[in-house]
Amino acid sequence: MMFSPRNRRCLLVGLSVLLLSACAHQAPADSKHPLPQHQDSSSLKQFGKSDFDRMADVEMRENTASLRILMTKLYKRNPHELSKSTADSAEEMVNSVFEDRQDWGFPTINEAQGTDAIQQAFKPEFQGDRVLSLIVGIQTMLIKAHGGRTEFFFTDSIEPQNVYNAARNIEIAVWKLSNARDETGQLYLLTNEINDTGRNLSFEREFGKIIGSLDLYALTLSEKTQRTLTRVAQTMATALFLPF
Repeated sequence: MMFSPRNRRCLLVGLSVLLLSACAHQAPADSKHPLPQHQDSSSLKQFGKSDFDRMADVEMRENTASLRILMTKLYKRNPHELSKSTADSAEEMVNSVFEDRQDWGFPTINEAQGTDAIQQAFKPEFQGDRVLSLIVGIQTMLIKAHGGRTEFFFTDSIEPQNVYNAARNIEIAVWKLSNARDETGQLYLLTNEINDTGRNLSFEREFGKIIGSLDLYALTLSEKTQRTLTRVAQTMATALFLPF
């Protein structure tokens, strides 16, 4: 799918406003989930970055912030998974994972990463922390999709198809969260809640933010590099995670 020069400029301007505006966002002082602090745009590092590199920086940071929120919420909805760790609270566990990440190799989840870790979270024989396996799997998959980096410079290259495939894999993971069940018919992990007293769709919204930002960035990269994205139609019940 190709765009005219005028539409391409509009797309890039729109993405710039959407992603770069996040740099100016400040979380409330009493927020339980403050966004990561963005680097000073006047720092020397910024001279080694293109506009696309800065967009990638923001996209990765915002997606990481969403994963921290999701991990906290998953532990609070599934306290039995938190009990498999030595952390005293969901917040302590999240900080430990994202700040002392040990190169993302966690023995308690068999040091699994990427789609292997995501799949492991829904295997009936897995006895480890399913929340940890799911979130570490998604985060390491995103890092791999972005060329193995979390900060980007002129010399870095990101394949737009990998970013697009990562978004599709998250869609599969979200489907599994709502549909994959154990031998007793119970969901492996509780997320959204709809009952007579109210609706809680916050998980769906947070995952949607990640998928949307990945799709938008993949489309923009494809326009920049003039590479056509291979779009894959998947049936969620039988879908396999896309490789890259």
